Amino acid sequence: MSDVLTETAAAAAGQNTPLPVLELRNLSVSYADKHRTHRRVVHDVSLQISPGEVLALVGESGSGKSTTAQAVIGLLAGNGRVDGGSILLNGTDIAGWSQKRLESIRGAKIALIPQDPTSSLNPVLTVGAQVEEVLRLHTKLPKTERRRRVLELLERVGIPEPERRAGQYAHELSGGMKQRVLIAAAIALEPQLIIADEATSALDVTVQRRILDLIDELRAETGTAVLFVTHDLGVAADRADQLVVLKDGRVQEQGPTTQVLANPASSYTRQLLADAPSISPAVARPAPTPGREVTVAVSNLVQEFETGRNQPSFRAVDDVSFQVYRGSTHAIVGESGSGKTTTARALAGFQRPTSGSITISGHELSGLDAKGLRQFRKHVQLVYQNPFTSLDPRQSIERIIEEPLLNFDPVPRPEREWIVRELLDRVHLPANLLPKHPRELSGGQRQRVAIARALVLNPEVLILDEAVSALDVTVQSQILALLEELQAQLDLTYIFITHDLAVVRQIADTVSVMSAGRQVEAGTVTDVFDHPQHAYTRELIEAIPGNRKARP
Repeated sequence: MSDVLTETAAAAAGQNTPLPVLELRNLSVSYADKHRTHRRVVHDVSLQISPGEVLALVGESGSGKSTTAQAVIGLLAGNGRVDGGSILLNGTDIAGWSQKRLESIRGAKIALIPQDPTSSLNPVLTVGAQVEEVLRLHTKLPKTERRRRVLELLERVGIPEPERRAGQYAHELSGGMKQRVLIAAAIALEPQLIIADEATSALDVTVQRRILDLIDELRAETGTAVLFVTHDLGVAADRADQLVVLKDGRVQEQGPTTQVLANPASSYTRQLLADAPSISPAVARPAPTPGREVTVAVSNLVQEFETGRNQPSFRAVDDVSFQVYRGSTHAIVGESGSGKTTTARALAGFQRPTSGSITISGHELSGLDAKGLRQFRKHVQLVYQNPFTSLDPRQSIERIIEEPLLNFDPVPRPEREWIVRELLDRVHLPANLLPKHPRELSGGQRQRVAIARALVLNPEVLILDEAVSALDVTVQSQILALLEELQAQLDLTYIFITHDLAVVRQIADTVSVMSAGRQVEAGTVTDVFDHPQHAYTRELIEAIPGNRKARP
């Protein structure tokens, strides 16, 4: 049945009329609730993508961008439906096609690269078998030829030792490797359209750049069109020819990327641009004032872990030293496996260092017994990455915030209630949220609750472990502004753990750059960004999205 698409494209070519690979005309989509009442979530969306072109569909969570992409490939949730409009693939409207008919073009004409490679790959099949499945379903190649083609594809997407990797399972591969496997499966049949749905949002910046470079190369070689779904305007600015900005399921504006970035017509797009740390102009923070009290001092920190009997231990952190002045922010940056989170856990007192020293607010951690360590945690609190999992779903917001007060020196109930309400006001949340549960709050509200909980014991130091990386760009900007406000009001010292150098440039005073457990560079943010000394630091900075195209 996919031959219809080929014939339509060929007929247009014969008439010298170039057809868009994909055209949406007034596409509308709705979801049914538990009462089977349909609510419209995508409203009259129209766009076109030509061969070899990249169109970025950008917007925050709930904007309708992923729903639009899912409608194109026929993978809406069971309660979703296309209410109206057309989905033209090479001029043929596929909006009304059955699932069986759509299966004939998935992989062959349209391919999807999903966001989460871990959940998208089958854990009980080798990665080679999963790439081969596409060829088995859509071609008549014999098994030996399919196997050869799988190895070619794995090599093409930059996976080393393809024969060995083909026999491995998903859990044996890194996140970047898993995403490359998904790309290999997506390009196996050289589709005319690739839908990349937040395909790099969970990856480190350097891995993200390599994946995006790979998609660019494939597009240039085969003329494949790309629908790039993302909330990251920096990535869109770098990679897209056209931008379509969505909010609440409606197109706010669309046009050539350079034009939209230079002269955004809608206030929503202007806000997205202002909130994107990789695009908005960086404001240099002054260096910490000389002579201020050193709140955090780390000296020659080493953290090793046992790997098994008769096996050498693994050194996750190797001779790291830095100081943080009271009221300032020190960022620890690096890719996955660099040792930054292990360092954070040592600072929080969750693990005793193998050697070296950590002194926070005058407390040297290695000299503390269990009771002393418990009291120490009143001075240092941790805010985790994901507000969707860090809050107890069974507890009310009031209980979540007040719980640390019950775990330490008991505070009378009237005083607890006053403290909780005062903190809720500090993080700019209304008091009517107190009886609610985390599931009833947005991601940004949940992270504000997590920050309020961390502040309830009046700590001097907050360790923020990827505390904004799970948030949309606008919510991220609001949380960063809140953190700066709280720091100014309470003279807090922050240790900010992140892989996002654009955020570091915005919020931090000093920075340590980590690679393979070692601190390869350290200094003020201005010095490190303007005059990076180490090749790894330069690579991280060059990989920040938003640098490839001229910006307004």
